[in-house]
Amino acid sequence: MTAVSVPRIEARIQTVRALRVMVDADLAEIYGVPTKRLNEQVKRNGGRFPADFMFQVNAAEKAKVVANCDHLQKLKFSKSLPFAFTEHGAIQAANVLATAQAVEMGIYVVRAFVQLRQASAFHADLAKRLDELERKTERLALSHDTFSRNTRIQLKQVFDALRALMTPPDPPKRPIGFAPPEEKKTGS
Repeated sequence: MTAVSVPRIEARIQTVRALRVMVDADLAEIYGVPTKRLNEQVKRNGGRFPADFMFQVNAAEKAKVVANCDHLQKLKFSKSLPFAFTEHGAIQAANVLATAQAVEMGIYVVRAFVQLRQASAFHADLAKRLDELERKTERLALSHDTFSRNTRIQLKQVFDALRALMTPPDPPKRPIGFAPPEEKKTGS
């Protein structure tokens, strides 16, 4: 019996049709049976595999799956379209196979799906927090820009008023015309 670590199983979980799935070849390898035997058991127990547990990928999805996984290159030349199993389908496959390794590995497969779901939730929460922080920073920058602009305008007004107060007044102008001599003596 070969022990497969959860991280190794996680690497084989892919996203197809917005669902996290494992293809039949990977699942069969983990459960220690040939892919043909896995698919035979699934077909014999078709009632246990509704559409949300398992589906057959189309040619475009197959090409994407093969391109994403180096270990699935043998599928590239196969004419058959693989089956994709969701978390529930993978555990159901372990149940219908009923081998010791399939039952044992089914637990690891479920744990791998759960860890991916938790990581996905954590990343979604982190992305949400990052977006919120970005919005707050933008609002702060806008309010800071407004405050800064208003402060600069007010400081300019203060500096202009201080300069106006520092400038000496213009000397009084001498009146035009005749000034009587007594006014001249008094200094006006």
